[in-house]
Amino acid sequence: MTTTADLDELHMTTRSVTRLSVGVAVVLIALKAFALGASGSVSILASLTDSALDLAASLATFFAVRWAAAPPDAEHRHGHGKGEAMAALVQSGLIFASALFVGWEAVQRVFDPRPVSSGYWAVMVMLIAMALTGWLVWMQDRAIRRSGSMAVKADRAHYAADLAANAVVLIGVVSGAFLAAPGLDAAAGLVVAVWLFWGGLGLLRESADHLLDRAVPDADRIAIIAAVLADPRISGVHQLRSRMAGSVMSIQMHVDLEPSLTLEQAHDIVVEAENRLLEAFPRADILIHADPHGRARAPADDDAGSGQTA
Repeated sequence: MTTTADLDELHMTTRSVTRLSVGVAVVLIALKAFALGASGSVSILASLTDSALDLAASLATFFAVRWAAAPPDAEHRHGHGKGEAMAALVQSGLIFASALFVGWEAVQRVFDPRPVSSGYWAVMVMLIAMALTGWLVWMQDRAIRRSGSMAVKADRAHYAADLAANAVVLIGVVSGAFLAAPGLDAAAGLVVAVWLFWGGLGLLRESADHLLDRAVPDADRIAIIAAVLADPRISGVHQLRSRMAGSVMSIQMHVDLEPSLTLEQAHDIVVEAENRLLEAFPRADILIHADPHGRARAPADDDAGSGQTA
């Protein structure tokens, strides 16, 4: 079972990695602005624009994880976990804006190619940017394994896409500066735009799922039911509701117990079921209601025959 100290440590992990994300974004903007001024490369411009929006997205994540970590209050009885989904939604919007800007600039340069100068400086900057981004993604991976933060996952997805995008930019710079093929530089910028748009679409879907309370995956629902029914005294599960709020899984259900059980016995059975669920899902918020076996009425959309729906 996750203790308050454990939760505090998890929140500290997410706060630390979001500070790191903001710092890396600032350094990348400075490096790419220098490279753009030296080279005039459209693919560098594309990468600089992406880094500027990375900073905005990282700042949104920076504040979102702190707001999401706040405990429930009178106005937010279920906590603030969906703040992370809101941050991911903001990130997807920024990514779409970046993709449109970069795509427009790249299309213009396809029809009006311009030479890329100071190629050595541009290549060096992109290699440094790729190294910094790779290190940040690695640090974010570690934080996600510990916290499961959706906002950090969204930020990581953005920077992971940047790694591939930076590789495309590097190809574009080399083509424009050393192969006398500035059209390839513009084409590389267009590839970055398409990549950004695809990544933004994935973030939009995931954040919408959280905000619209989409049920957890089937594998998790099966694991929930299996954990509860591991006790033979529980004869069925119905009206199972499951959703994610940030890194917290909310689980609600009714269970069937023998009508002859005392209130204290029923309470003990329910508590044991909650503990089994917490072993599988340590950060879950669980609510179990006990029903006398054979007397509960399931709603029309519930699979009353199996008693195992979500």
